[in-house]
Amino acid sequence: SAMEETDREAVATAVQRVAGMLQRPDQLDKVEQYRRREARKKASVEARLKAAIQSQLDGVRTGLSQLHNALNDVKDIQQSLIDVNKDWRQSINAIENLKDVKDAVVQHSQLAAAVENLKNIFSVPEIVRETQDLIERGELLKAHRKLMDLECSRDNLMYEQYRMDSKNTHDMNLIHTYFGDMQKLSEELAKQLWMVVQRSLVTVRRDPTLLVSVIRIIEREEKIDRRMLDRKKQTGFIPPGRPKKWKENMFNILERTVSTRIEGTQADTRESDKMWLVRHLEIIRKYVLDDLLVAKTLLDQCFPPHYDIFKRLLSMYHQALSTRMQELAAEDLEANEIVSLLSWVLNTYKSTEMMGNSELSPEVDANSLSLLLSQNVVDQLLSKYMSTLTSNIIGWLRKALETDKKDWVKETEPEADQDGYYQTTLPAIVFQMFEQNLQVAAQISEDLKTKVLLLCLQQMNSFLTRYKDEAQFYKEEHLKNRQYPQCYVQYMIAVINNCQTFKESIISLKRKYLKVEMEETLSSSHASMDAILDIIAKEGCSSLLDEVFMDLEPHLNELMTKKWLLGSNAVGTICVTVEDYFNDFAKIKKPYKKTMTMEAHRRVVVEYIRAIMLKRISFKNAEERKEGAEKMIKEAEQFRFLFKKLASGSGEDTEGLCDIIEAIAEVIKLTDPSLLYLEVSTLVSKYPDIRDDHIAALLTVRGDASRDMKQTIIETLDQGPSQPNPNYVPIFKEITVPTLTVPKLLK
Repeated sequence: SAMEETDREAVATAVQRVAGMLQRPDQLDKVEQYRRREARKKASVEARLKAAIQSQLDGVRTGLSQLHNALNDVKDIQQSLIDVNKDWRQSINAIENLKDVKDAVVQHSQLAAAVENLKNIFSVPEIVRETQDLIERGELLKAHRKLMDLECSRDNLMYEQYRMDSKNTHDMNLIHTYFGDMQKLSEELAKQLWMVVQRSLVTVRRDPTLLVSVIRIIEREEKIDRRMLDRKKQTGFIPPGRPKKWKENMFNILERTVSTRIEGTQADTRESDKMWLVRHLEIIRKYVLDDLLVAKTLLDQCFPPHYDIFKRLLSMYHQALSTRMQELAAEDLEANEIVSLLSWVLNTYKSTEMMGNSELSPEVDANSLSLLLSQNVVDQLLSKYMSTLTSNIIGWLRKALETDKKDWVKETEPEADQDGYYQTTLPAIVFQMFEQNLQVAAQISEDLKTKVLLLCLQQMNSFLTRYKDEAQFYKEEHLKNRQYPQCYVQYMIAVINNCQTFKESIISLKRKYLKVEMEETLSSSHASMDAILDIIAKEGCSSLLDEVFMDLEPHLNELMTKKWLLGSNAVGTICVTVEDYFNDFAKIKKPYKKTMTMEAHRRVVVEYIRAIMLKRISFKNAEERKEGAEKMIKEAEQFRFLFKKLASGSGEDTEGLCDIIEAIAEVIKLTDPSLLYLEVSTLVSKYPDIRDDHIAALLTVRGDASRDMKQTIIETLDQGPSQPNPNYVPIFKEITVPTLTVPKLLK
């Protein structure tokens, strides 16, 4: 059994403890001591056990007594309930008879409300009049206080009526009608409030207290709105005209005011003022910045923080501006107007002149504002701008060229630049126009600037082709009548100089407006423009030289004739004429002038040699040959002197050209015919482009060589070696020798 089990465990534990106490022999002496200690312990445990059992028994006794009492109480309650039940069944009929009392109570509460409001009810017309006066005097807070009292009276009456009999609309309407003027008052007051709100940015500077009063009134109404809505949730009743939503209304009015403010800044139309858009945008910028600064510094303080008035206004302005910009973008804008609009939208709006103004930060972060126009609209405007600009540039260039052509036929010389070179205004006009458009494009974006530059240079290319054709036509017209135009030479010089100016201007335009990495895309069009300009200049120079040689023709025809031998001064006249022309040619810019001088020198020498080869004279004897040869040498010296003078400072070497005339003179001068072959072969080795017919003509002019002799010399020459000067530019190949003998008209 459990008892035995416990006994066994107790014995085992005791054995263990005794074993623990008696582990060493010396502990046996203390056995008596241990026994006494254990006896004490045992006595103490038994005493504690007795006490515990005693208290347990006491508790059980108390519990039993309480249970007994509870049973008696339950019996009593049961009896009482039976009695109550009996009474209730008897009095149920009496309660039914109390309904009249209940109705009387409700009516009493309504009458109490009516009596309470009686004073107000009778004085409604008077209060309405007083309130009206207060509104007219602008004492809005007082007026509103009275209006609130009136509304409170009406609303309480209506509420009581509703509680008593919510279906009785007749009585409701009666109350409503009696308080009818009050509704007008509310509207009248609202009208005054909205006028203040519309002018809030002005009012806040002149009379901030008025604005604060208006906000207080709106706040009071908001509070009443909330109260009424709460009551509606509980009772289902809400007075007429509630909620008034004056706060929401105030924001709507502010929004309309902002829109009107922005729309109203357009004072002019394109018809009345070309700069209408620039002016319109500038006024908007100024107004918006001023308004926002006032809103931030003054308005913010008049409104409760939860209105977040500055943020709300900022968003209204942004929205109104966006709408206005879209309206403007939809109009049929001209190119310069598109630029004004885009520059304003993309740059001015977020710049320090407007939303980026330091006084607006940190409340306004210009970079976080969205774009006023969508990228799509911006792209459409840009493409419209580019197509308008293209046709404008074509038109401007055409007009510039037409105007320039009118100058070409004037009877006054063209103007000269500061270095004295003739020019016309054409390059300046063209590049000024390009510059203006590039500066304008740069206001919008880097990308547009590059596009406009490409467009300008592309149009420049086709313009130069037209310029070339016009210069050619100018020359042809002049050749029909050389007296006209009077200043042909000077204007042709101006055309040549313009080519140099155009070249320089293209380079400077690219340097100023083109990024280095874009250079590559333009190199081919640049090269083609340079090529056209070189052609125009070259053709111009050559037409001027034609002018010179047309004037020289009669004098060139006199060379190597009898008259010439007898002492005509044809070469003197030629030199004077060339020099005279070159006084004008001094107005040609360096690179072209240098070419002109060399070309003139060359042509004079060619014409001189051509005169020899024309065989207009055949010397009769050694005397005539000597005289003729010496005249030739003297004239070669005259040419050399002239062209040295003309080329002074440009340093080109044209010595060799006159040497050819002298070499030919030596052949003519030779007195010993047996040396003739040697002399001629020296000439040929120096100038290997001399042909047989040239030698034959030369021997004919010498006048003493027989046909056989000519034949022998020419045949022998073909085998000789040549040793020309490396700088020698063939000159004889341009000179033809007439095959038929020229009739000797010039004696």
